[in-house]
Amino acid sequence: MTWLGWFFVVFYLLLSISWYKVFEKAGKEGWKALVPGYNYWVASELIGRKPTHALWMLFPVVNFFTHAGIVIDLARSFGRYSFLDSLLAVVAGPLYFGWIGLSNDTYISPILNREQDYLDKIKEARESGKSKLVMKLEKDNPFSKSPIREWVEAIVFAVFAAGFIRMFLIEAYVIPTPSMEGSLLVGDFLFVSKAHYGLRMPQTVVMIPLLHNRLPMADGESYLSKPSLPYRRLKAIESVDRNDPVVFNLPVGDSVFVFPDRTWTVEDFRYGAVRESNPQYHTQIESGMKKLVVRPVDKKDHYIKRCIGVAGDSLQIVNRQVFINGKPATNPSTLQYMYIVTMPSSLVNTSSFSDWGIASTDFQPLDPGRFPANSFLLFATDEEKAKVQGLDAGVVIEPINFDSLPQSPYKLFPHAPEYFSGWTLDNYGPVWIPKAGETVKLTPANLAMYRRCITVYEGNQLEERDGAVFINGSKVTSYTFKLNYYWMMGDNRHNSEDARFWGFVPEDHVVGKPLFIWFSLKENSLAKGVNWKRIFTSADKR
Repeated sequence: MTWLGWFFVVFYLLLSISWYKVFEKAGKEGWKALVPGYNYWVASELIGRKPTHALWMLFPVVNFFTHAGIVIDLARSFGRYSFLDSLLAVVAGPLYFGWIGLSNDTYISPILNREQDYLDKIKEARESGKSKLVMKLEKDNPFSKSPIREWVEAIVFAVFAAGFIRMFLIEAYVIPTPSMEGSLLVGDFLFVSKAHYGLRMPQTVVMIPLLHNRLPMADGESYLSKPSLPYRRLKAIESVDRNDPVVFNLPVGDSVFVFPDRTWTVEDFRYGAVRESNPQYHTQIESGMKKLVVRPVDKKDHYIKRCIGVAGDSLQIVNRQVFINGKPATNPSTLQYMYIVTMPSSLVNTSSFSDWGIASTDFQPLDPGRFPANSFLLFATDEEKAKVQGLDAGVVIEPINFDSLPQSPYKLFPHAPEYFSGWTLDNYGPVWIPKAGETVKLTPANLAMYRRCITVYEGNQLEERDGAVFINGSKVTSYTFKLNYYWMMGDNRHNSEDARFWGFVPEDHVVGKPLFIWFSLKENSLAKGVNWKRIFTSADKR
């Protein structure tokens, strides 16, 4: 059991003990406070609810709210009506009720019954036309709350409830990049189930509610790394299968440099991606102006990709086609690639592009000094490509040949061209995806491929000395994996930072399953309108 589990056990035991005198003051036998479960049954009676109300304590998440309601109403049944009393009853129950039990406070009667009786008096006076009596009863109402307190309690409850729902059940997520087009578009707002693949219990426990990892309008993180809890996951409703869209924490996102427009990982800097994209950012990192941010697993950035391979699979990409265990994988119908489009003239009408699903970022003009006039870079599905081709008989569409393009040999995972040379976005692999319990023989190539799995994700110390490999101080020639891993790729195959760049996704990084799109803005801009036809559609388009 984790320290948080022990905390709740100790808290409950102390609360039960503190209720002993409270129950006696309320006319109940004190021993009933010491019987697990039965004490909530009795407490429900003391506040004016049916005893069966205590059965809600058996349901995870709901039990937190049930407990809070019972202890607040129990304090109110002793005449403790203030906001401070309610707060102490929830956060410091053992001390608070211990003090009530030893004080001169007396139990009045079930608070909910008294409140209902008072409301009945007001209703009766109103129905009898006794307006003065109604005004007097409402003015003297001992149970009324000030508008400020009503607002404070409503806000606290809303934040508390939303935080619990977000942490344990469903989280809202917005698509920020085009890596999953055309199945998921920039500006799609999703609901993601955290239960489908097994609810991952919180690891970071001190945080600002409803924020993931950054403070809005401030240069800082929204949580404290310590104290933290070990990884624990509840039983899954279903397993992660091939072709499932999955939300997960970016595996290499533990050490990052945060800039206003995006986050760059240490590996992005190390292998030249930052320099290639933004030389100014590279200079800031290199000079030490931009500080490194180290994040725990559950506070790494969220990514959404499609699971192409599961643990134990062998994966290879040959001429764009993914092969799993030697057989062609099923391609999503919305698969996109990059093309160079040359128009016969600048007068070709492109006004329908947005309706076809081609965003402004999917159709970009190219340097006329290097490419023919009226040339554009196009990211499109086969269907979109055919529509562009149909604009004019003179439209020329050519696929990008990544095998012929100059690129850093260290850009693609596992960043070891001495063992894995010639790999490109369209011709990649083969790669074996680690599976829990499976053993691999350690070679220089395998160490390059699986070093991060062994060290960072599975927490081992690895050293190479005199041509030998040592794990946790012991000389080894093989390694048995502890976790299952997945291979995630975007549907927009030429515009996706995915496993081809940063490798495997460990099972403890999986967050949840996208359910449906609850709102959608065209290109994530309200000015460009709402994608009405996408609202309340499935997030799993294959």
